[in-house]
Amino acid sequence: MKVLLIGGNGFIGAKLALVLHSKGHQVTVIGRNVNKKPSLSKGIQYFSGDFGDIDFIAPFVESHDEIVHLAYASVPNTSFENPLLDLQENLTPSVQLFLVTAKLKKKLLLISSGGTIYGEASFTPISEVHPKHPISPYGLTKLTLENYAYLYGRTHGLDFKVIRPANAYGPGQIPFKGQGFIATAIASAKLGKPVNIFGVNGTVRDYIYIDDLAEAILLCLERGKTGESYNIGTSVGFNNLELINKLNHLLKKFELPMVSVTHFPGRPFDVKCNILDYAKFNRHTGWKPSISLDEGLERTIRENQNNLFN
Repeated sequence: MKVLLIGGNGFIGAKLALVLHSKGHQVTVIGRNVNKKPSLSKGIQYFSGDFGDIDFIAPFVESHDEIVHLAYASVPNTSFENPLLDLQENLTPSVQLFLVTAKLKKKLLLISSGGTIYGEASFTPISEVHPKHPISPYGLTKLTLENYAYLYGRTHGLDFKVIRPANAYGPGQIPFKGQGFIATAIASAKLGKPVNIFGVNGTVRDYIYIDDLAEAILLCLERGKTGESYNIGTSVGFNNLELINKLNHLLKKFELPMVSVTHFPGRPFDVKCNILDYAKFNRHTGWKPSISLDEGLERTIRENQNNLFN
């Protein structure tokens, strides 16, 4: 395949680019930064630009078979602070991309949000049929993008699939970005600063190792069904304090600084519990997570021992 990764210079996209390239696919990455990540190999083409500029993005869409849309300009807390900016920076360019992709008869894989589109869970693990009542502008915009994909699938013949990933983590994730609790906790320990926990025990999340997620996205491109949405997670949840206890056990083992905690009141836009059921995706592709949280945390610490900000 010739695969275009829009937003492929980020944590998930950069790993996916390497996996696709290793499987023999031709990969082009579009990012906002002038320079591509050092981890991206020389065989991966990189271009800097605004995917909301139709004149810029249309030739790339036309010359590729699969379009993977990973780009998003905000995170849940920044979207809560400025919901109008969240809409302006994310909704309009994405809808334009859907129209161009449909017009050129290419395939689209939208990377949505498994952690925010459902809102508060009425049952766990959460399957794709769970009611969707986001409690953050971030989640609402992500769900709106999914609905536009469905709309253009129906009205314009857009060939699309949707992935809703759990909380990705692993080596190379940048801390202090409003997402990536594990990266932020480890980096905070290195700096001797406490990590913030909102609520008594924090929130419960489903954490998926980056290698597992990249493999799932690859399988979705190859075997996923058109028009389907898929949860990608582990079906197991941990609250923030449980996670910190696991981290501190490993950090002590590696003789590294341990994580301390500062408690704050819960935030209104944080879903209390989010654990994803991946059974549907398993039925359609055979995928299941292969790396446990304990193993993934150890890999993350081991590979980042010398530079936790890599």
